[in-house]
Amino acid sequence: LAGGSDCAVAFVAHVVGKACVHGGQKEILGVLVPQLTELTQSDCIWQRICWRLVESVPDRWMEAVLLGFVQSAAGADALSRLLGNLVVKNKKAQFVMTQKLLLLQYGYTTSVLQNVLGYLSLDNLRRALLIKVLQELLETWGSSSAVRHSPVEQQQYISKAILICLSHLKEPEIESCRQELLTSMMAGVKCHLDSSLPQIRRLGMIVAESVSLKINSDGPVLKFQYEEDDETRELKSLLVQAPPCCDVPSLPDDRNERADAVLPGELEGAEKPQAAAQLVPEEESDTELDSDDDLVPYDMSEDKELKSTKAPVYIRDCIEVLTGSDDVDKWDATIKALEGLIRKNPAATKEVSVELAKILLHVEEKSCIEGFAVLRQKAQVAVLTTDPIPVAQYLTSQFYSLNYSLRQRMDILDVLVLAAQEMSSAKFLGKDKQSNAQKPCIQLLPESDSSKDWRKIVDERIKSKTRRFAKGQSQAEPDSRPNKFNSVAGHFFFPLIQNFDRPLTTFDLLGEDHFVLGRLVHTLAILMYLAANAAAVTTMGKALLEFVWALRFHTDSYVRQGLLSCISSILLGVPAAHLLEDVAELLLETRCWLADVVEKDPDGDCRTLALQNLLLMENLKKKLETAPS
Repeated sequence: LAGGSDCAVAFVAHVVGKACVHGGQKEILGVLVPQLTELTQSDCIWQRICWRLVESVPDRWMEAVLLGFVQSAAGADALSRLLGNLVVKNKKAQFVMTQKLLLLQYGYTTSVLQNVLGYLSLDNLRRALLIKVLQELLETWGSSSAVRHSPVEQQQYISKAILICLSHLKEPEIESCRQELLTSMMAGVKCHLDSSLPQIRRLGMIVAESVSLKINSDGPVLKFQYEEDDETRELKSLLVQAPPCCDVPSLPDDRNERADAVLPGELEGAEKPQAAAQLVPEEESDTELDSDDDLVPYDMSEDKELKSTKAPVYIRDCIEVLTGSDDVDKWDATIKALEGLIRKNPAATKEVSVELAKILLHVEEKSCIEGFAVLRQKAQVAVLTTDPIPVAQYLTSQFYSLNYSLRQRMDILDVLVLAAQEMSSAKFLGKDKQSNAQKPCIQLLPESDSSKDWRKIVDERIKSKTRRFAKGQSQAEPDSRPNKFNSVAGHFFFPLIQNFDRPLTTFDLLGEDHFVLGRLVHTLAILMYLAANAAAVTTMGKALLEFVWALRFHTDSYVRQGLLSCISSILLGVPAAHLLEDVAELLLETRCWLADVVEKDPDGDCRTLALQNLLLMENLKKKLETAPS
């Protein structure tokens, strides 16, 4: 070409395309792209050769070649030199770079996104495509259907692409599409904040903040409160455009000479302040002697504030303080002491249990007491475990009542779960004994018995010096206690499952309040699991399986995760023989549904839970086959 003769690269283009489409992208382009990047850096002839090479690739192989170039390129600048304006000339390349890599696939790294979008921003002919891509990304990001049905990983991928696009936009371009960006942002942030998954809500907040900052750089911007973590910091860093990498020649000799030249002057300047610092104390020594600054203050770090307010000692006194007292200190002391009073006085608590549960459900914080929500919740759990049947009936009836906030309804579910866990296990009753058993100690025997029980002393010493990673049968078993939850499980479970499909004026579980529905489903799964040995477990399992079957196609992934957890609880809690007798047909249909979830559900957690349930079903089947008839 330099000598004026013609040449053709079509054959090479066909070879590269065929190699890439058969899976040889890394092998061929891993060698070809770095060398072409170096050759095109300073030679325009090699740039023309490379442009003609990729333009000559047939459309059927274009996607594989472009993907290899994008993944192997060292940056957007290098990709721009290698591809030129290919996306403007070739429709297939434009579709791959602006649609397929950004909207239809989501498995690529952040560097691939930066290469693609940086490539679109580096030429005026391609910047129109960058603005178009941003609008399409925001339209997808703001679609409620996409938020509900797309996996979390794809939404993270689209969010990263939006932030990278925003980092490349210039002020005139933002001004030309400001209204469209604002409309897409408002629609998208609403969809994300309505999601049940915290990760999706946080993605919506970060992207909305970034778009708002770009379109209103001088005015008020959106600001949300969310937890900062590595993922959040990574997303925010994409909004700042990274400077292009360039090779800076190093001059070690000049640096050393410059350091040698500067060093004496710096030392002289450093010596002068030190000399002055030595003179100052001598001149001001007399004034310092008369100063009170040398007096050592008292150590008051362990001092405690003396309070004359005493906590009530009777349950009824606590009720009076919580309902009518204006003394803030007394109110704080009451809420702190209430749980202990309830557990110490079960007989007195049972007399006013429902009234106390009602007060705790509606009580609001009067002062800035630390951990108020936790203190109230512990008191509610104590009341429920002390008098489970009437309190559970009251709480479950209030869950579907009018004039309650979503927060209060979720508090009811949390209290029911915590109380059921406490009643079904012995860890609260035998805590002290277990903690003492975990610490091996040596008890020295009397001298008269030392010769007789020497082996016991040696064994105790060896045990105290031995580090064990797992103790099998030798570990002390916890105390056996009756499961108090078994006899009352129905009062917790059945009222919650009855009215889920009846919408109220301010509460619609099957509508916009799907987050509370997700919490309800997870609560039912836990209650089912904790009632594994209850007399009513078979009836509970049958009712829960019908409940799951009615909601199995719910659009919210958090609800579907809860439904799959319910299936696990049913398979673990209900005897297999009872399942086959009562719900055999529904169980077979559930198995087909689980297989469909494993193959088609967009949420990864749902697929994992469905696969675990299929394995549980297979284990139950093998157990029944091997059991004697």
